Parts: sequence; structure tokens; C-alpha cells
Amino acid sequence: MQRHFIEFTTPDTAAMMTDTVTTPDKHEVLINVHHSGVNRADLLQRLGLYPPPADASPIPGLEVAGEVVAIGEEVTTCSIGDRVCALAHGGGYASAAIVREDHCLLLPDALSSEQGAALPEALLTVWYNVFERGMLARNETALIHGGSSGIGSLGIQMVRAMGANALSTAGSPERCAAVAKLGAEFVANHNEANLLEQFKEAGYAEQINVILDIAGGDLMQANLELAAPDGRIVCIGVMRGMQSEINLATLFMKRLTLTGSTLRRLDTAARAECFQAIREHIWPEVLAGNILPVIDSTFPLADVLAAHEHMRSGHHFGKLLLDCRVS
Repeated sequence: MQRHFIEFTTPDTAAMMTDTVTTPDKHEVLINVHHSGVNRADLLQRLGLYPPPADASPIPGLEVAGEVVAIGEEVTTCSIGDRVCALAHGGGYASAAIVREDHCLLLPDALSSEQGAALPEALLTVWYNVFERGMLARNETALIHGGSSGIGSLGIQMVRAMGANALSTAGSPERCAAVAKLGAEFVANHNEANLLEQFKEAGYAEQINVILDIAGGDLMQANLELAAPDGRIVCIGVMRGMQSEINLATLFMKRLTLTGSTLRRLDTAARAECFQAIREHIWPEVLAGNILPVIDSTFPLADVLAAHEHMRSGHHFGKLLLDCRVS
């Protein structure tokens, strides 16, 4: 099968390339990709700051949605013709992609391929970091920073669906209002006044059990201050810087746990386990319409640099996608 794919020839240029995709291995499926999700990791990879693992495809793109057109000999959960979304180990910025069957989710008729492509990376990110590493329990309170992002907008809905309380942050009054409509009980404006004071005035200071931080940098001490005793803080991004100065006394006086992760370093088996948990706990809520991705805009695959610039600008609300149907 012929495949069109994106290659970043320099950090500032992208070329459309063509090759012939290989046959899927025994536990893999070949997807005719309709849409691919854009993630901040893709921007970092383009700039040479986040190289893919040695066993990953050098083609960027971590999540896709489309139609299964070939399956490996031992595949049992997908059939040719199925509409699926899937996590890709690279290779998503393409018109065809090979993925593991246990990293796929079957799409119902009610979900478009655009909606499907907006799901795998965010679902896995939130599940692994909030519910596994952060151990969020029913009736606890979680703060999902960046509620207007693809991860944040889906994370708020997942927290609520699992019976916990969701708080968030956003960068303008309009964004705060839109994030609140997703189910957040309180949304602080990180561009106005003191973030700690906003949460204190709302009655949430030291009442937050789990914090998902996508920013790092100078936000970390505020996270420590906001966390409840025995709280868990999970850092997955460094948009505000890779260095943080924190008061360790806050950490040990409140018995806090500070951890972090990157999904590209999560092994295949662990990813598969997360997807099984998502199928059990989260996917029924997606099928019921209680969890839906928020999509900002979709760009043609050839306009990938424009999509990256839109993400870099921070003006988007929700997920950015690429239309990979190249004629």
C-alpha cells in the first residue's frame, strides 16, 4: 500500500514523502488514516528536542483514526473495515499507519474520525498520570492545569466521570468560562492576580488531592502549596520551564508525592494495560456521550507547519488535527 507521510527536512521545513508501507506483524493492524492528532511532543520532535525512541517510527505523529485495511495473523480484536482510533509509536503524520491491536479502540458510528483522532493520547495521558500514578479516588479533588488544552479538556471530563471533583486553570475570563462548562467546579485565571489567592478565595487551598501539571517551572511551588496533605502532584510538561525552585519543607510537612512521566518511555505492555483499563472504565462514558473531545481546528496534512504554529501560539481551545486523506 502506498503511503504519503511528513518528513521534517529541517526544524523549519516539512516535505510530503511517499513510500510503500510494510505488512503488519502478527499483532498489528494497518490503518488507512483519515485524521491524526497534533501533540506538543510533535513540535519538540521537529525541533530536535524530543527524539523518538530507537524502536519508534521516525515519522512524527502519536495518534490516528481511520479504517483498518489489513490485520496480522493473530489479531482477534479488530477486523478489516473496522473504524478505529489508536495510539501510534510514531508514524501518525501519514496516510497509512501500522499500530498494535491492543493500542486500538473501536469507534462507534456516533463518533467521527476527527473525534476519534483526538482521543488516544489524551485518554492514555490522563488515565496513566491521574488515575494510576496520581491514584485519584472517587470523591477526591483533582486540579487539571490547562483546561483549554486537548489533555485538559478531556481530563476534566474523565475526572468527573470517575466520580471525583475537577478544578482547572485557563488564561482568560472567556476560556475560564468555557472550561467551567466542561465540568470544572472552579477555574482560576493564571494570567490574573495570584493563582494561590484565587484558589484560597474559592475555598480549595490545601484541599486538592491530585494535581496534573503540564507547565512545570515556577508553577511547581504553587502546586505544593495547593495540595492537600498526602496529595499527589504529577508533572508531565515544562511549558513554563524545566527548572523549578521549591521549598522542600512544604513537601515533607504535608507528606506530598511529586512524580512525573512521559508516555514515550512507557513500554508497550504498560500502554496495553492502560488501554484495557480505559476500555473498562472510560470508554463506556465515551460511548454514552458523557466524555467527548473538544476540537479546535483541522489542517490538511501538507499544512502541518501551520498546525504547529497554531499550537505554539497558544490560541487554540481543545485539540488540533491533521486531515491525512491525501489524493
